[in-house]
Amino acid sequence: MAKMIRKGDLPSKACAQCNRPFAWRKKWEKTWHEVRFCSDRCRSDSKSTRKA
Repeated sequence: MAKMIRKGDLPSKACAQCNRPFAWRKKWEKTWHEVRFCSDRCRSDSKSTRKA
């Protein structure tokens, strides 16, 4: 049986756009080292601020 991990024990990062902390998610399991933004909104906001 798989070992249970508490939410508080999951790795976290700070968002590159809003600087808020966000936690690891299962869907990011293979690409966690590449994840920079906490949401699609932050990702799209960063693209629009780069152009300006």
